[in-house]
Amino acid sequence: MDSDDPLLRSRETVNPYLSGLGMIFRRLRWDLQPQSCISRRRLRRIRNSHQGCKAVILCNGPSLTGVDFDELESSGVYCFGLNKINMLFDRVTLRPDSIVAVNLHVIEQNADFFNATDINLFLDSKGLTRGLVRPRDNIIFVNETSHQKFARDVSVSLFQGATVTVVALQLAFHMGFGRVALVGADHNFAVKGAANKTVTAGERDASHFDPNYFAGGVKWQLPDLFESEVWYGRARQVYEAFGRHIVNCTEGGKLEVFERQSLTAFLSAG
Repeated sequence: MDSDDPLLRSRETVNPYLSGLGMIFRRLRWDLQPQSCISRRRLRRIRNSHQGCKAVILCNGPSLTGVDFDELESSGVYCFGLNKINMLFDRVTLRPDSIVAVNLHVIEQNADFFNATDINLFLDSKGLTRGLVRPRDNIIFVNETSHQKFARDVSVSLFQGATVTVVALQLAFHMGFGRVALVGADHNFAVKGAANKTVTAGERDASHFDPNYFAGGVKWQLPDLFESEVWYGRARQVYEAFGRHIVNCTEGGKLEVFERQSLTAFLSAG
């Protein structure tokens, strides 16, 4: 038995009063921040701003290095980058239109970049309230809720769904994208262990596109692949119910929830 397994520290009972009060308290605490109103206003402004368009989500698996970024850049398709996608910037000229990061370990480790870049950012509100990121015009803070629902409108709150990719999929739906492709979604990690367990990184990272992604003793959380698949499935259901589509353009990998398609075919399709 792993004493550090987050499941062992979770409550035995399901108490709707505590859960409800907790959600209300966390929401009110965020709403007392001036940036709460500002971010909601910005989120409402971009709602359906890309109605019917295509988008690509740049996930952070090792296969990302095999993507033809020249083809992607020349297509002009909107790109969401995730987490530490900036570690790719010394190798490619493409810059994502926005970057999404909600894990506090990631935000803390990448705070210098987030505080300096002009790229549009979607960051978890705790990045602000814990003093990791300064409010700026290019940052929208999204508020996490424990209410488990795929948000088609994220202007109030969203559930993170075990992976930042699900957050990006909710943002893409909110912005009106009709077809969304994933690349670099390997859905397979070299490091094994209890889901969501916080671990100390070794010298090199074999689970992401850069060997220094989580390396040198930094803290990071192990993935919850099962819950990720559950939420990928929910995302697919919501998209398809509204006549939209998610495809997996990752080369290889173990994610089979979505239809497979080559990135070239996705970009060239009408």
